[in-house]
Amino acid sequence: MYKYDHIDQTLVDQRVTQFRDQVERRLNGTLAEEEFRPLRLQNGLYHQRHAYMLRVAIPYGLLSAKQLRTLALIADKYDRGYGHFTTRQNIQFNWVELEQTPDILAELAKVEMHAIQTSGNCIRNITSDAFAGVAADEYIDPRPVCELLRQWSTLHPEFAHLPRKFKFAINGAKEDRTVLLCHDVGIELKKNIVGELTADIYAGGGMGRTPILGSLIKQDLPWQVLPSYLTALLRVYNRFGRRDNLYKARIKILVKALGPEEFARQVEGEWLHLHNAEKNSDANFTQAEWERVAQHFTKPAYQQLNALSNEDIHTAAPEDERAAFARWLERNVKPHQVPGYASVILSLKPHGTVAPGDATTAQMNAIADLADQYSFGELRVTHEQNLVLADVEQSKLLELWQAAKQQHVALPNIGLLTDIIACPGGDFCSLANAKSLPIAKAIQERFDDLDYLFDLGDISLNISGCINSCGHHHVGNIGVLGVDKDGEEWYQITLGGEQGNDASIGKVIGPSFYANEIPDVMTSLINTYVNQRATDEPFIETYRRLGVAPFKEAAYKNNGKHSKGALA
Repeated sequence: MYKYDHIDQTLVDQRVTQFRDQVERRLNGTLAEEEFRPLRLQNGLYHQRHAYMLRVAIPYGLLSAKQLRTLALIADKYDRGYGHFTTRQNIQFNWVELEQTPDILAELAKVEMHAIQTSGNCIRNITSDAFAGVAADEYIDPRPVCELLRQWSTLHPEFAHLPRKFKFAINGAKEDRTVLLCHDVGIELKKNIVGELTADIYAGGGMGRTPILGSLIKQDLPWQVLPSYLTALLRVYNRFGRRDNLYKARIKILVKALGPEEFARQVEGEWLHLHNAEKNSDANFTQAEWERVAQHFTKPAYQQLNALSNEDIHTAAPEDERAAFARWLERNVKPHQVPGYASVILSLKPHGTVAPGDATTAQMNAIADLADQYSFGELRVTHEQNLVLADVEQSKLLELWQAAKQQHVALPNIGLLTDIIACPGGDFCSLANAKSLPIAKAIQERFDDLDYLFDLGDISLNISGCINSCGHHHVGNIGVLGVDKDGEEWYQITLGGEQGNDASIGKVIGPSFYANEIPDVMTSLINTYVNQRATDEPFIETYRRLGVAPFKEAAYKNNGKHSKGALA
């Protein structure tokens, strides 16, 4: 993984010193809150419903065991013993004290981490495939490009005050595991017919108040010119993006208003102007820059191993554990590029006990140990709020499974109904209209039978506490959105969303429900699917075949009578 050089380390160290001074001035009253607010947001510090929240960047989701132990230390020393992994491959600490935040940033700087640009109207943390470099279906390892663009975008003076926040996702595999089309800019890396690395550029995607899938605006862009082309794109947005209306300020609104073809034409014109103005091509990447960064993403010291089948692996388990182990192999273990290895997803979605994406101090320390023991000291964060050990010997999967069970991160529910994506919601976030976590807990408790979940197969369920869609409810097969009506919490249901290669935006089925109705609504929706599906037909395909009508009828037949009630 990428290692800081002197420039990187100096930058984050100076940032800590600068912020320490700003916090001291805020505490002694010489810096007013309205002056301090943009300064703290530039360092990822929010003031939430009950306390300050610090969002820490995990660039393209890659962590070392040492870094995870530092996150555990922060959770224990400065928070309440846990951290929350987010849908942008970051981690949030929800209970920090203002006067301690410079110390937290100093702890992060010691292990090459920071919170720069995790908030504000700037280019946010660049996200990518959690299986980058190891995925069996990968065309190109996207991490060198991710790192080059991270360096290009960090504290970029021209794009420090955009009309709104700006998010990149980068994919280099056959399967899109980045929600590419739901980002302001999505970059699809591939190789052309002569083996040169190129990129297809999608722009104008996003969820939130106006969910839109991104549009293809440029094909076969040579990788070297990514910074100049993206500079042109951001300049068009910076010039014409709405600044008079917070809800219409994202690039998706501009692309929709102009149309993708006109937007692409304007970007192309700005790009040509940029090229003519900078004949020396300093605005672009060089092969030397690629080699400087790519050297950090070489393959680890894999052993020469024979590939094992799941049948070979699971028969090594004690007979009374084989069924459970086989289930975990099926849901939590993914193919690897190298024979004899596999990638393992550790589930942060235990049924009804903690919030989706939360990990305790003890779990983080233990998972860091597992990373050292089984995966070359590295791990990844998925946008589904789980963790990945990317390089595990197949012969050690049983041993790892047994260790993961001790930390309650071995639940075989990856991709199933209870692998819920959820934001912190009204329990923490000052923007939320309703609570997300009690809804997730109630659904997990209702569908706690693993045999039944396995029979249902792949179903994505995403929950957001407000229209900002931090829980990605728009692209869940089933989405739940918290809304406020006259000071009361209600929940709107969407169906038909999907992430990945066939990305789609879900549609609202009708009036919203009270919190205590949601588990019954879910039961009605799932029963409709079970009763109407064809053999081995996934939920999303049944929905697309039948349409919304039977699901809507079932949801409102015995529910939606609006008997008041909230979930604890």
